[in-house]
Amino acid sequence: GWLFWRVMACGRRTGDSKRQVILLILCVCVCQSWAETLRYSLPEEMERGSFVANIAKDLGVPLSQLAARKARVVSEGNEQLFRLNQNTGVLTAKESLDREEICPQSDTCTLVFKIFFENPLQLIRGEVEVRDVNDNSPVFPEKEMVLEIPETTSPGSRFPLESAQDKDVGVNGLQNYSLGPNPHFSLAVGTGKDGVQHVELVLQRQLDREEQGELNLLLTAIDGGSPPRSGTAQVRIVVVDANDNIPVFEREVYEVRLAENSPLEQLVVRVSAADPDEGSYGEVRYAFTQTSERSRQLFRLNSVTGEIRVAGNLDFEEAKTHKMVVKATDGGALSGHCKVQVEVLDVNDNAPEIALTSLTASIPEDAPPRTVVALFSVRDRDSGDNGRTECSIGEDLPFSLTPTFDNYYELRTNAALDRERTAEYNITITATDWGVKRLSSRESIFVQISDVNDNPPEFTQEVYTMSVTENNSPMLRIGSMKATDADAGKNARVNYALLRQEGKDQPEVSVNAENGDVYILRPLDYEKVRAFEVTVRAADGGSPALSAQAVLRVVVRDENDNAPVLLHPPPDSSAAGELVPRWAPSGYLVAKVVAVDADAGQNAWLSYELAKATEPGLFRVGLHSGEVRTARAVTERDAARHKLIVLVRDRGQPSRSATATLAVALVDGFSEAHLRVSEEAPAADPDGPLTLYLIASLVCVSALFLATAVAAVVVRVRRARRSETETLPTFPTAATESSAGSLPRSYVYDVCFAAGTVNSEFRFLRPLLPCFPAGLPPGPGEQRSSVCSQDAANLGGE
Repeated sequence: GWLFWRVMACGRRTGDSKRQVILLILCVCVCQSWAETLRYSLPEEMERGSFVANIAKDLGVPLSQLAARKARVVSEGNEQLFRLNQNTGVLTAKESLDREEICPQSDTCTLVFKIFFENPLQLIRGEVEVRDVNDNSPVFPEKEMVLEIPETTSPGSRFPLESAQDKDVGVNGLQNYSLGPNPHFSLAVGTGKDGVQHVELVLQRQLDREEQGELNLLLTAIDGGSPPRSGTAQVRIVVVDANDNIPVFEREVYEVRLAENSPLEQLVVRVSAADPDEGSYGEVRYAFTQTSERSRQLFRLNSVTGEIRVAGNLDFEEAKTHKMVVKATDGGALSGHCKVQVEVLDVNDNAPEIALTSLTASIPEDAPPRTVVALFSVRDRDSGDNGRTECSIGEDLPFSLTPTFDNYYELRTNAALDRERTAEYNITITATDWGVKRLSSRESIFVQISDVNDNPPEFTQEVYTMSVTENNSPMLRIGSMKATDADAGKNARVNYALLRQEGKDQPEVSVNAENGDVYILRPLDYEKVRAFEVTVRAADGGSPALSAQAVLRVVVRDENDNAPVLLHPPPDSSAAGELVPRWAPSGYLVAKVVAVDADAGQNAWLSYELAKATEPGLFRVGLHSGEVRTARAVTERDAARHKLIVLVRDRGQPSRSATATLAVALVDGFSEAHLRVSEEAPAADPDGPLTLYLIASLVCVSALFLATAVAAVVVRVRRARRSETETLPTFPTAATESSAGSLPRSYVYDVCFAAGTVNSEFRFLRPLLPCFPAGLPPGPGEQRSSVCSQDAANLGGE
């Protein structure tokens, strides 16, 4: 990988695309050469941390690339025997290697390891041959071997001896035997077809029990090491009386095939030897000879019957064959030998083993397809189809397995990931062999999906409507807005803020940035603001941040905080004067109380009632209209002056009210009423604004044909009584439009002036009843006013 990038960099500097192609082909060829196996050798029993090889130098990889590409060494099996220094590129042994322990039954000992590189992924196979050193001496199974040889044994007879065992191999293994000097025996050493040496005593001169009944010989086994090592055993020869027949086996070699899962005590084979002698010389006993200790542990021989049975757990992966020699000895110490060869048949008794090499515990949810998540290997110690494996994972997962090489697999993504749908995956890898009875093993891998800010906040509503009663306290909480974000961590942390719009006043609300609570900043007035809308934005904490908006509508609820306001009569006047003729019938309109309420709804619904009156039975007030009318016809017995207090009340809870005071005079004619009222009314300020307001109001409601008459009367009065002043009752200010607009069209007024009235004086009002010329009767429903007649007479007199 390092060489590839160096070559591509050279190609870019030259700027020649054709040269880049040539260099790329050269790089592929060089990389192909890396696929070959690295082979090294190391003597056994070296100290811990011993030098094995310089991997960086052999591969031609710069030292900086070892750490950058996370180079590491992995040995086959569960035990890691080597260590790779990423700083120096040196491969060393983690522990002292003992060839006899690692490869106990193999002439050659080769340890396989693999060098892993990441970014990009690269695997290099290596082998280390552990060379044998002469660290073991030959050892005989028994320190003393006893041979009983009849004295009649003819010269040239051979007697097998126990072979020595040497754990070393090659030239360091067992090479030769020697026998101490003696007059009767010599030593013969041979090699069987299996390459194993065997030693035999050869009788050179016939024995004579009477001359010497027992001989002691020293047998020495020597290996080929430098310096050589040796082991010794005593051979004791017991000379017995004549026994001229030796046991003879039915076959020289017994070959047996046995499955490795054979149960204990299963019969392997029965060997049988016959001796034609009689008595004790014909009784045969069986025993193992020239048999390894491991074979003696796995098989048990019945010394009487010759049955060989399974005594231990056979393992095809440990040893495929077992070779044994059985000696049959009769009562006369004569013996015969046969060989038993047991071939162990493989059965599917080993489940595949999954070894995880590399794992990415967390991947982002926006990782592209084909992203490598894990690298693992599968090994089955069985052979043939029993050792062939296949791997699979569960369905409906966005992952797939890709075989690479040498039983290695890559776990990759094969679809888009979504953390909001699945935050983690528990992936179970199943490895199954191809045996008849298929065995499998499982390995679980947990893969976390890390969050990416791919979801904006979402409000629960597009428009939030909240209400608040006016005159609220400052910083009053009226509700909460809620936005959720499907992401996690800081990507799901939502902050709220008001969006200010250009050209608009500062909003009356505040939104808590953390929890979305809505507060009213200051008291609201329903009469000024009845509702308003603001836009709230919710933004998450991702980078870049995502946001959403919602509309907050605040509706102000009315509170009964405004009392009714009197328009007529005005509240600043002590009493409003009204004139009622003595002949007024029941239902006669005296005045109309006009009031308004700035509140809304039932808080602004007004009702009128007569709170107090000089004579309660004479007048009544319309509940909703505010019109003051006579409750019955006026009589001569009624008092001339009346004071009415009208209560105006709204329907709020609690209700608010205002009062209007009316002064009513019962008159027979204008002059009498004028004098009565003028005595009680305070003097008006001639220069005050009240006169202007009243003149404007009366002009708006007076008929056009009265304007000329009023002007003529004013001119005449000014000439006649310029110097005379007189205090007359004043009337309160009234709204020019609201009061006039609320009065009926039929309620018009007459203007009366006393002699000598100046042009700024306006004395009083009274209802104008039409005056009919003498001899002209009134129309239907009309009455002739006695006041008109009296006033006309007065005017004519003046």
